This record gives sequence, C-alpha cells and structure tokens, in this order.
Amino acid sequence: MTYPRGVLSRILGGLGRTLITSGTLILLFVSYQLWGTGIQTAQAQRELNTEFEAALAKASASTTTSTTEATTTSSLPPGVTTTTLINTTPAVAPANLPVPAEGDPIAKMKIPSIGITRTVVSGVSMRQLARAPGHYPETPLPGQAGNVAIAGHRTTYGQPLHNIDRIPIGDQITFKTLQGTFVYEVTEKFIVKPHQVEILEDKGDNRITLIACHPKYSAAERYILVGILKGKPAPPIKGQDEARRKASEVNKDVVSIDEGASATRASKTPAILWGIAAAAVWLVTWLVQVFLRRRLTRNEDSRYADLPRRRRLLTWSPYIVGLPIFIVVLYVFFENFARLLPANF
Repeated sequence: MTYPRGVLSRILGGLGRTLITSGTLILLFVSYQLWGTGIQTAQAQRELNTEFEAALAKASASTTTSTTEATTTSSLPPGVTTTTLINTTPAVAPANLPVPAEGDPIAKMKIPSIGITRTVVSGVSMRQLARAPGHYPETPLPGQAGNVAIAGHRTTYGQPLHNIDRIPIGDQITFKTLQGTFVYEVTEKFIVKPHQVEILEDKGDNRITLIACHPKYSAAERYILVGILKGKPAPPIKGQDEARRKASEVNKDVVSIDEGASATRASKTPAILWGIAAAAVWLVTWLVQVFLRRRLTRNEDSRYADLPRRRRLLTWSPYIVGLPIFIVVLYVFFENFARLLPANF
C-alpha cells in the first residue's frame, strides 16, 4: 500500500511526537523517583519527628530514665569514635505504653558512619516506606529481645539506606525509643534473594536486621545488615505479643521479604484518575493554543510564520497557565503510579 507523501509525512510526524512525549514522561518519572520522592519524605520526617518527640516527652514526664553512659571500642574506621549508651534500663514500664499502630513513629535511628538520622515508623507498606524506614510489626520493637527487622529505601524516598554497604563491621547503630536508648553493634553483612523470608525469623539472640535493595537502582536482591544488641533488652509492651501473633498469622503465606504484614497493594483507581486528569489538562491546554493560533491567522489573513513575533508568542500563552497545573497533576499521578510498582527498597 502506497501513501501520498503528505499523509506519510503526517504519520511519521505523529509517531515522532508520540515517541518524544513518551520518552519525556519516562525521564520525568525517573526524576520523580530519584529526587521528587525526597520532597514528600522530608516533610513526612519533620512531622514524624515532632510526633515522636511529643510522645517521648509525655512518656518521660511520668517516668524516670535510668541509663549508664559508657564509651565503647570497636573496629571503626580510623578517626571514628563513638560515645553511646550501652547499659540501658527500660525507661517506661511496659503497661504504660500503647502498642504502635501502623504509621506510628516508634524510634529514632542514628547511624553516624553514614550520616543518617531517621524516625522509624511501624509498617512496611509502600505508603509507610515513603515516609520513613519501616518496622516489620511481626518482629520485636527496637531494643527488645529477638530479631528486630527494619526496611528502608536505598535510592528513592530520601534514600535512608543508600550507603548501607559502607557501614563497617563493628560500627554502632543507635535507636532511641519510648523504652530507652539502645545500641546495636554491626556483626555481619550479606545479600539474599527476596524470597528468603527466613531472615525475619528469630535467631535466638537480640539483633537488628536492616533490609535494603541490592544492587542500587534495582530490586533483584536484598542487602542485609545485622547488628547485635549491647546491654539488656527492654521487655515487650503489654498487648504487643498478641499484636505480633496476629501479624505473623497474616504472614503465614508470605513468599517475599517485601510482603510484610502491612505491605498491602495500593488501589489502581487513583493512579488511573490522576493519569486521565493529567492528560486532560495537557489536551485542553493544547486545544486552546491551537484555537488561538488559527484565530490569529484567520483574522490577519496570513500564514502563522508571517505574523509579528508578539502575536506568535501570544498563541503560546495558554502554556503559561496550563503547564504549572499539568506539572502538579503529573506529580500526583506519579505518586499514585509508583505505589502500584513492586516494592523497591
């Protein structure tokens, strides 16, 4: 079948514009993932920090904290020293604390060797991991006896564990909770596949298990860092054992590390609606621009290229209004679309 030259030119032109638009949207989405997600995470961290400090102040007002400060020695890099609280008595009686609900701030995590301080939340859903490193609710809280599991993004959403591989053996990770301040000393690092859920199981000691994606910019494997608690663990909160049992029951058929008790999938509806809204904003903006262009050429009875420069620029004025609206709507679309993707720590 032979197409007239004009028709073929329009077909190729339309195909070219489609490919350029698609490529631009993909680049914008990648930019959103790598940098744009950090904006909402930074805001969430400020809110979580305020909420945690308020809870800490409330707990401290009714109890007395007893801790012993000591300087520990470990195989840290040259020039790196730490002063930590290693003999920590639980600050609050277990009965005085509520069992954390999903999204509640549970601890402030500090890793000096990579310059990280983050408030940790309960839950490992995509929504919670977008706000902070997330605690698996089926595992003990930081500072308690057993295997405490925490996951965090490595390349997106503030990338709290971006340099997890640079944390040296012997380094210390500090958790400040409502029950006191607890220190873990790093003992091992290794890589597992996403289906190796046994890393969440109790190992007969008191440890922290940090989980991030590996390699960077990929979710093919998981980087695991293990630290052992220094000093005595805090007792469980009243009602926590039952909450953990329920979370474990939810996880009885889990086949991936990413599928924690709270790792539910987001609805597709918001992403679809915001995608339609973004397309509609751009379409309306383009149609208004085309309308102005045709009206000017018709009124001037001349070709577009022959119009004065000022009048040609006038035809692009709809983009001054439409482009900012489109960017905002596109950002919200990206936010909802990202929740539909497989978890990428």
